[in-house]
Amino acid sequence: MVHNPVNWFELYVQDLPRAKAFYETVLGIELAPLPLPDGEQGLEMVGFPMDPEAPGSGGALIHVPGVPSGGTGTMIYFSCQDCAVEEARVTNAGGSVERPKMAIGDYGFVSVIKDPDGNLVGLHSLQ
Repeated sequence: MVHNPVNWFELYVQDLPRAKAFYETVLGIELAPLPLPDGEQGLEMVGFPMDPEAPGSGGALIHVPGVPSGGTGTMIYFSCQDCAVEEARVTNAGGSVERPKMAIGDYGFVSVIKDPDGNLVGLHSLQ
C-alpha cells in the first residue's frame, strides 16, 4: 500500500473558540465541528477543511480537559500560496511570529509561528 506517512494530526488547545478563530483568521479557512464518539465527556474538536481526493493530511483542533497544549516535539506545516500573507495575520489574531519567512532552497519558504495556546506551527509555500 502506497500512502503519505501522515494521515491525521491534532493540535491540543485550552480555549477551542479562541484557537478556532486564530486558525481561521491566519489561514483564511473555516473549521467545522467534528462528531465525537458516544460517551465522550468534555472532548471538543473542530476539523480543518479536508478533501479526501487531495494529497496531504487532515486534522483538527482538540480540547481535552487535563491535556496540556504547547508541546514542542512535532512541527506541523500548513500549505500556503505565499506564507508571508498568512504570517502577516498572526499577531492581530493573537499569536506571534517566531521565525519570519525564510528561504529553504529548492523547497520554497517557511515561517514559524506560535498560536495563542503556545503551539509552534509552520507555514510553507513555494513562493
